[in-house]
Amino acid sequence: MNQAGYGAYKNNSILTASPQELTLMLYNGAIKFCILAIESLEKNNIQNAHNYNIRVQDIIIELKITLDKKYDIAHEMDRVYTYVLKLLQDGNIAKNADKLNEAKWIITQFRDAWKEIMNKGA
Repeated sequence: MNQAGYGAYKNNSILTASPQELTLMLYNGAIKFCILAIESLEKNNIQNAHNYNIRVQDIIIELKITLDKKYDIAHEMDRVYTYVLKLLQDGNIAKNADKLNEAKWIITQFRDAWKEIMNKGA
């Protein structure tokens, strides 16, 4: 598939996705950019590591602001998202892949739980 075709396909998949699918896409994107940030750090490409880290932070912020605070679980998730943001920020400042790996692990746990909820039709 050519680049323009892929872009159109990707845009269409986002526009037609359910809110649950969009959340899954956000988790997957955060994990992807975490991996890219870690790989960039390992290659000593500090600018790319920073750029990917900021993309993960943007996704986590988006997930935070879309929490429905009328549910108790949303307050717990907000605290974990805040912790993940701190890991990402500290990892970015210190160029510390361990902090990014911890953030990626937590995001992956959320993503896996979300997929399980989606598969149960909730």
